[in-house]
Amino acid sequence: MRAINDLDGQLTTRSALQLIALTFVRPGELRHAEWKEFDIPNAFWNIPAEKMKMSRPHKVPLSRQAIGIIEGLRPITGGSRYLFPQIRSWHRPISDGTLNAALRRLGYSKAEMTAHGFRSTASTLLNESRKFSGDAIERQLAHQDGDDTRAAYNFAEFWEERVKLMQWWGDYLDELRELGQVAAALRA
Repeated sequence: MRAINDLDGQLTTRSALQLIALTFVRPGELRHAEWKEFDIPNAFWNIPAEKMKMSRPHKVPLSRQAIGIIEGLRPITGGSRYLFPQIRSWHRPISDGTLNAALRRLGYSKAEMTAHGFRSTASTLLNESRKFSGDAIERQLAHQDGDDTRAAYNFAEFWEERVKLMQWWGDYLDELRELGQVAAALRA
């Protein structure tokens, strides 16, 4: 998170990396995010089924940190359909390689981090925290239940728990970034 905050280049690319870390959606879902999908007063992002891997709509609770990033983008890209439009064509979203290229510029190899890797990092750390049910974490990742019978009957969204989870995650990432800054200052 510290490296992303220090990314030299397009503000929109830095914002995209920050937002994918906070929401841990799939990179394609983030790249194709449209302004009309966001309900800022109610703090959620409604991703339509056609943009989702499993062709099911997905509602993402937004932390205060995510809302801050989105609102910071509005004066910059609010005139486009997309939160993250291409520089040369505001009618198209950023390319497939934009986020991974930014991570490479930050010094992370493909083996160390990818844009999709924010999902596994979030899943691992959230599960290790033991603060949230595995069902809520999996639902936040937009994963379907591997048990076909259970999946056929269980349509629980775990919304209230997911709202708490996402705010805890935003606060946790802030804490990690701040602790790292303190540690760096102490080493100096």
